[in-house]
Amino acid sequence: METTETFERIVRAEFTPKSTYLNTASNSLLPARTVAALQEAALLRAEGRPLTPLYEDVEACRAAYARLAGVPAGRVALGASVAAHTGVIAASLPAGAEVLTADDDFTSVLNPFHVRGDLLVRTVPLERIAESVRPGTALVAVSAAQSADGRIADLPALRAAARAHGARTYVDFSQAAGWLPMDAGAYDFTASVSFKWLMGPHGTAFLTVPEDFGGLRPVLAGWTAGERPWESCYGPVDELALSARRFDLTHALFTLAGLRRSLDLVEELGVSAIHAHDVALADRFRTGLADLGHKPVPAPGSAIVSVPGLGSRQPELSEAGIEISDRAGNLRASFHLYNTSADVDRLLDALSG
Repeated sequence: METTETFERIVRAEFTPKSTYLNTASNSLLPARTVAALQEAALLRAEGRPLTPLYEDVEACRAAYARLAGVPAGRVALGASVAAHTGVIAASLPAGAEVLTADDDFTSVLNPFHVRGDLLVRTVPLERIAESVRPGTALVAVSAAQSADGRIADLPALRAAARAHGARTYVDFSQAAGWLPMDAGAYDFTASVSFKWLMGPHGTAFLTVPEDFGGLRPVLAGWTAGERPWESCYGPVDELALSARRFDLTHALFTLAGLRRSLDLVEELGVSAIHAHDVALADRFRTGLADLGHKPVPAPGSAIVSVPGLGSRQPELSEAGIEISDRAGNLRASFHLYNTSADVDRLLDALSG
């Protein structure tokens, strides 16, 4: 883990925001190293040079994400979206299977189960999800941190309840990966997009699966899912990859070229240091809100703070150069390594007016 001084020096070299940007829960800023890699990737295509470095980036991203997730690289698949990964999981369930979900969780975690039409999808408040697992529950699907308001699921309790009843677990880390330590190996399936706290471009999402694939069928498999991809371009794939790569979708090469450098930055700084930085800023904002007489949605320990009743102020804040979100009438601020206490204070000052 870097010292505070080194942390700040590295961050300031990578980011030059032109606004007070407090909207990582929507998408992050891109580090300078990532922008440079994207430009180089585009030049490779524009100039007709070999694309070998871009395919090397694919496996470098897989390995880097595996280290962050705490699993072997052979358990990590690369796709295009969390919704696509959820769809593969949904397709594996037998008709009539019960899927337990949280109220108003992000659509990509839920909708593929609903569109099956022959599954029993049961929804409960997030705080009750662990106690609501019951005999016959086939799968529990939940976000580690809620997109709308930052509430963090009690994942250890959920895992224990699922094991007690023989249910599988599926956790979406999209709003957590990069600032909240992960232990993907503790769950059957996990997913995350690349463009929030991992600070990559849009276009890639990770999936982790058990070593035995957890009963998933690679229903979206194309040539990249073959054990020998370049020999799997025509006709049915003769042999699927022996690893989670059998669930890969065609790789977004430009995205992965940039994402490789973003993941390098996350590893260089360390998730523990990023977590401490992000949560400290969120707590500073919570304290300031209390001084102003506002009560955010309770989400202790989260880098996301959502304030009921203030969402309508998002347009005026944007006009003032403060980028933030309006989610269902709530004003949602989300903090990351490129933010400072001055950013928090500027937002509080604007809200006090």
